[in-house]
Amino acid sequence: MIELIGSLFILAGAVFLFSAGLGLLRMPDAYTRIQAGTKATTLGNMLVLTGLAFYHPGWIFKLILVIYFVLMTNPVSSHALSRAAYRIRTPMTGTTMVDALAEDEAGDEGAPPKPRKPGRKRS
Repeated sequence: MIELIGSLFILAGAVFLFSAGLGLLRMPDAYTRIQAGTKATTLGNMLVLTGLAFYHPGWIFKLILVIYFVLMTNPVSSHALSRAAYRIRTPMTGTTMVDALAEDEAGDEGAPPKPRKPGRKRS
């Protein structure tokens, strides 16, 4: 019974990891790809590692450390990648309505925000 529960966790994790890969292929721009990849892989990795804990109870402490590491590093790396893409002016998809980062940066400088045209690179 324990092995069945572990297998179900691993299967659920594999589904989320597959959806992350599918999201990377289907999303329209780099920002949504980063979002899709990070959220789904975080949950998928946690589920797979939880399933491994059912198979190998002696590894529980190590697996908890790995889960903690994934929870701490995936959001930070996602944020860093998104900021780097924004800084090098990676174009957003045409359906993007609000550029919240441009509004925040303009608010810091006291100047009105410069409009950023989605889907086009600025020189």
